[in-house]
Amino acid sequence: RILMAAEKNDTVRVFGVDYPTSDGSCVRDYIHVRDLADAHVLAARRLMDGGDSDAFNLGTGKGYTVLEVIDAAEKVVGRPIARSVSDRRPGDSPSLVASSKKARRVLGWTPALTLHDIISSAFDWRRTHPSGYGETHA
Repeated sequence: RILMAAEKNDTVRVFGVDYPTSDGSCVRDYIHVRDLADAHVLAARRLMDGGDSDAFNLGTGKGYTVLEVIDAAEKVVGRPIARSVSDRRPGDSPSLVASSKKARRVLGWTPALTLHDIISSAFDWRRTHPSGYGETHA
């Protein structure tokens, strides 16, 4: 949504800036899809090698506030991104950060890509695929 707003010179809505966080906006743990895919490959290998099925949290273990993500996106796109503040949404937690210690220990998985990498690759993809993937075929 942040990159779409940047592309369209639109406004990003921030839901709440009164949380007990560094800047008042919610904290979330963002993971790059490549890191997610790497974890799935390691889990599949574990199963193919006879390992037990299990559940793992996947994340970087570091959270970023919504406002920090918007600031990082501004650096990637090279221009300001308008933002407006709305009230909190009911049920939103101030901070959600995953512990991937088990995935690191059992699978040997470590996320390698940063928030900047996440935003940069998403921005590059959006520029090269302005209409998305195009037509889907069943």
